[in-house]
Amino acid sequence: MSPGISFFRPHIIPTVTMLVLVPLFIGLGFWQLDRAGQKRQLADTQETRRTAPVLELDSRMLDAEDVEHRMLAVSGTFIPEKSVFIENRKHQGKTGLHVISPMKIASSDRYLLVNRGWVRTPPKEEPSAVVRVTGRAVVPEPPAIQLGGGYAPASSQQRWPYFTLETYSAWSGLAVYPFMVLQSPDDDHGFVRAWVSKPVDETMHIGYALQWFAFALIVAFIWVRISLVKESGKEIVE
Repeated sequence: MSPGISFFRPHIIPTVTMLVLVPLFIGLGFWQLDRAGQKRQLADTQETRRTAPVLELDSRMLDAEDVEHRMLAVSGTFIPEKSVFIENRKHQGKTGLHVISPMKIASSDRYLLVNRGWVRTPPKEEPSAVVRVTGRAVVPEPPAIQLGGGYAPASSQQRWPYFTLETYSAWSGLAVYPFMVLQSPDDDHGFVRAWVSKPVDETMHIGYALQWFAFALIVAFIWVRISLVKESGKEIVE
């Protein structure tokens, strides 16, 4: 009896499946590697801007992408009647509000939104004198899910479930910068400010990339095993 011989005979359905899945998984792997590169670049940009000298904000129009994550300093006057209070903000296990107030920049017609920090209840404030604020520029992110096509507060409503620049601009009618400032805890005035910076982590995307490449390898291996057909040799009699 001669030993069995394996023949490579790909079948149509497994082959088509392999030709679809392997390029797909490889493409997803490289996409995750690209995302990791973007996160790495973002982390480098954030670190560079955090360590840059404080930028003095005046009447110039600045784009959010040019100043995001950078420390700014500005002098102006808060407009308390145009403040809004964002509900369900947590601090040390307690529920309160974030106070977001527009600041009219000195010698300018523009307004800068300042997140002044956390409070238990909305404060009662009168228009203040010129104050100086320092803080980190951020672009507020809208909630992942907005029910009913978005939030449209009434003209007198100051307590909001969430905050977006677009909503605030429409509600207030003020010419605001396309970013806001998280007021520095070192400032003398304001409320509780314990900002948490989310670390930019690229390792998650690298891990996902390795998983997609592994899936592609597994599919290719299964296809090869299925395509190998073993046939028994015939017995030879002299």
